[in-house]
Amino acid sequence: MKPLSIRLGHLRFGACLLMGSALLSAASDAPARLQAAATAFREVMSIPDKSIPQELLNKAECVVIVPDLKKGAFILGGKYGKGFFSCRKKNGAGWSAPGSVRIEGGSVGWQVGGTEMDVFMLVMNEHGADRLLGDKFTLGGDATAALGPVGRTTEAQTDARMTAEILTWSRARGLFAGIALNGSTLREDKDWNMDLYGKTLTNREIITGDVASPKAAAALMMELDRYSSRK
Repeated sequence: MKPLSIRLGHLRFGACLLMGSALLSAASDAPARLQAAATAFREVMSIPDKSIPQELLNKAECVVIVPDLKKGAFILGGKYGKGFFSCRKKNGAGWSAPGSVRIEGGSVGWQVGGTEMDVFMLVMNEHGADRLLGDKFTLGGDATAALGPVGRTTEAQTDARMTAEILTWSRARGLFAGIALNGSTLREDKDWNMDLYGKTLTNREIITGDVASPKAAAALMMELDRYSSRK
């Protein structure tokens, strides 16, 4: 029988291989997740009178989509999800190439609705957009956040725009509603940016620079253009 130290060394080596394989798999999943983000956004916006209010979407500076957030990925009560965001170009010519984000932590509001959910956010002003372009920020701390209204109620739209920099929604088991994400931390995901663009890019470089969207983002860009316009 091999000495205990050798066997432990083999176990550590095997664990490292499994961890490395998992990380590579997560990185290579970015194109598929972009497609999932496009599908989630299209499905929500196509629900008559139950979608993100069109007036708010038209006035938003950025849109964040985290598709298929699963309870099974939560560790010790924490929350973890990965998704994408795009912001208005300064010249008014549509939307920027997408940057990648991770969401960590947060309140128990994340667990409303079952084992799986899609999360959507609208960033309503330039200050909130600048927070999003940094390394990380906390909802409800560094930037004010509120439950997003659903439907076409003008009063709700106006109140929401006046009181929060970021509006948040979730969809779980067919239910689409505003959700509380205060305490959640958003940070850029450099691994997915590398996977999508083939080089090291920060979210600020992607969003504010002249960076072309990857082919994998074509569906998401089409849906953003379809459902929102600057008014």
